[in-house]
Amino acid sequence: MSDVVAHAQARLGAALDALRGATGLVPEVALVLGSGLGPLADEIEDAAAFPYGAIPGMPVSSAPGHAGRLVIGRLAGRAVVAMQGRVHPYEGFSAQECTYPIALMHGLGARSLVVTNACGGLNPAFAAGDIMLQLDFINFTGQNPLIGPNDDAYPRFPVMFDCYDPEYVGLARSAAIAEGVHLREGVYLAISGPSYASRAELRAFRTLGADAIGMSTVFEVIRARHLGMRVLGISTVTDMALPDRDEHATGDEVLAVAARTGATFRRLVRAVLPGL
Repeated sequence: MSDVVAHAQARLGAALDALRGATGLVPEVALVLGSGLGPLADEIEDAAAFPYGAIPGMPVSSAPGHAGRLVIGRLAGRAVVAMQGRVHPYEGFSAQECTYPIALMHGLGARSLVVTNACGGLNPAFAAGDIMLQLDFINFTGQNPLIGPNDDAYPRFPVMFDCYDPEYVGLARSAAIAEGVHLREGVYLAISGPSYASRAELRAFRTLGADAIGMSTVFEVIRARHLGMRVLGISTVTDMALPDRDEHATGDEVLAVAARTGATFRRLVRAVLPGL
């Protein structure tokens, strides 16, 4: 085992000891709640909440709409651990640092991950306020959280085919029908940010087959699959990133749309959880 891996395991172990000492609940499902979607964590029952800054090794978010708390409790009958906000590469964090919380939630016991985000719609058939089921991703950040020494307990070259669990995709489709939620589906493309994409880049991304664009998520999915977790991805389309539009949404407008669609998003996640 390399010194780098040993140091990472020691840091993770300290965080796990601290959290286990504060709550005896073993979570089954991990949730990553993106921009404007954090209020779902407020619905967790019998909750124990931990500010990121109080958890050993945990990076602290500075992004708008991210409360920066880890919440452990019960939601829709399941034991869950939820990230109320995440960190991003544009804040200065490496891909490895961005995915430390995934390893932490896995270490606590979670074997399923629901990863969410606010995104820009690239598919002209979409509209702001839509909810999109992630079917695949394109990592256009130029980074990967698995670069560096590998823990031999996990594969050196994990396969990303079907990175979003096919059974979970089916469950989400069924839940959307049952809840009357109009669910879009598509490919999510990640850039590093913080600048939004240019018109030429948006045209190129659409040519590559992307239906939505954002600045998060793919690192977390890669790390989760590396650890053997089953993943479901859900996006809220908070603005339309169309290259021929006269204007581009601001960060405040993105958060406002996420807040307006929050009730529908929360209803869908709660409906999916029992089947994961």
